[in-house]
Amino acid sequence: MAKLTTASRNSLPKSAFGLPGSRRFPMPNKAHAVNAKARATQMVAAGKLSKSSKAKIDAKANKIIKRGK
Repeated sequence: MAKLTTASRNSLPKSAFGLPGSRRFPMPNKAHAVNAKARATQMVAAGKLSKSSKAKIDAKANKIIKRGK
């Protein structure tokens, strides 16, 4: 997975995040989308993320993965 620097993360549009309001779970490419799904699953298991938020992250990630970007 390519390194996502602070500068490049800050320059991403809101639409590149799994949770745009809080700018969490960045998904600029397929590798980051796969990683976001895995981290969201971990956060749900730890009780730090709701299942509905995970569903939003998964839906966005699946679109990116399917697109193969």
